[in-house]
Amino acid sequence: MYRLEPRKEISYLLLYLTPVFAIVLTILAGLVLFTLIGKPPLQAISIIFFEPLGDLYAVSEMLVKATPLILIAIGLSFGFRAGVWNIGAEGQFVAGAIAGGSVALGLYEVEGFWVLPLMCLAGILGGMAWAAIPAFLRTRFNANEILVSLMLTYVAILILSLLVHGPLMDPDGMNFPESRIFHDAAVVPILIEGTRAHVGFLAALVAVAAAWFVLSRHIFGFQTKVMGSSPRAARFGGFIENKIIWKCLMLSGGLAGLAGLIETAGPVGQLVPSLPVGYGFTAIIVVFLGRLNPVGILLAGFVMALTYIGGETAQIELNLPKAVTGVFQGMFLFFLLGIDVFTKYRLRHIKPSKTVAGE
Repeated sequence: MYRLEPRKEISYLLLYLTPVFAIVLTILAGLVLFTLIGKPPLQAISIIFFEPLGDLYAVSEMLVKATPLILIAIGLSFGFRAGVWNIGAEGQFVAGAIAGGSVALGLYEVEGFWVLPLMCLAGILGGMAWAAIPAFLRTRFNANEILVSLMLTYVAILILSLLVHGPLMDPDGMNFPESRIFHDAAVVPILIEGTRAHVGFLAALVAVAAAWFVLSRHIFGFQTKVMGSSPRAARFGGFIENKIIWKCLMLSGGLAGLAGLIETAGPVGQLVPSLPVGYGFTAIIVVFLGRLNPVGILLAGFVMALTYIGGETAQIELNLPKAVTGVFQGMFLFFLLGIDVFTKYRLRHIKPSKTVAGE
């Protein structure tokens, strides 16, 4: 008989190496998976994980995919550290896209350097407004923010669909459910000529640097870490729990909203019903793969972006189903959580007690 026992000491080196082990195990599991479905395993793994790294265009596409993942994950990491589980970043992503995109459409053909900053501000406020709903319900009625934020995601997606089928539909779009294509002043500038990589990635880098500073040097970062590790100690220290909950949800909602605006005004260029592609959910994996650390999240964002680009290439070259990307992302999280258990606990063999005859 075996049972799990907490380890007396946790190896922090092992704790930070677990994402590497998870990636290795995912690749090995991928080899088995492709063998079972009759695809060349080594070729498939090479296409997904290695070939995109040698192609400049593929690398630029990784920047495009990594940008929203990093922005959303940075915001979520603060809440997760504090024990505030915002699972609805996808909805806040959509709300930010709607708010910022509406500004672009309202200022259609208006030229000015201030148009894009105004759109970014609207995107941040839109994401914050959507995150304020679970924040209010959690602090006022003790509602579960996991369920509230998750359910609001589908509401935001339906609102987007309603708007692009109605008020925001392109009048010259022949009844297609999409908005006008944003004009030049409302489009995120290109970072690398000849590619889709845009300056939104620089915003993601700024978010990483700011998060590192706040977590290591600012009182809010300290309060966040204490609240997550020991709520009782935080209350004893005079930290106001509701205030921290609001700050964490506003931060994560604002960054998710900014990511939604950047995606809308960047590679997409308009509001469309297909805008939500799961970045808000994938960012949860990025947070844990990056160990809630800003630099780790930056690296994990590229790993997840690699699965997007490699998965799309594998679909074309090997005729694989679209679900292959989601399968690999799910395996990342599965192996990471599994390894985490054995990092913090150990298996102990317990001998069954012998009963004395006659008792």
